[in-house]
Amino acid sequence: MKKKITKDSIFCLLLDADVHPTRQRVALASLLFDGMKKHVTAEEIYAAARKKRIPVSLATVYNTLREFTGAGLLREIVVGKSRSYFDNNIDTHYHIYDEKTGKVQDFPAKFVRITRIPRTFGGRKIKRINIIIRLCKD
Repeated sequence: MKKKITKDSIFCLLLDADVHPTRQRVALASLLFDGMKKHVTAEEIYAAARKKRIPVSLATVYNTLREFTGAGLLREIVVGKSRSYFDNNIDTHYHIYDEKTGKVQDFPAKFVRITRIPRTFGGRKIKRINIIIRLCKD
């Protein structure tokens, strides 16, 4: 069952992530963190905002998505030179990208086993490993 998301819970989510909760950020966060796991583009969030009559520009949507990603609230999935999806599920998992439909789907981490990781530059610690399985167009 979907958990009821309130304006107060969104406000607290942003504060806990050290994101200043402006009216536009709270409104966009309410679209992103509604209790449903989703992979969305900036354009899809912009369209949803316009449909709900949230006064926001596409540039503000992009800036907000980048800020939420930097704060650890979202993960960016880059699938092409100018194509990214934003994932509100920040738990460890991977993705399948269908080049034909443009859809992104979660792929559980338990189905992937990494047996060897190369040394990193200067012995630095690995933050995250991203895996995208791409399905062909044909």
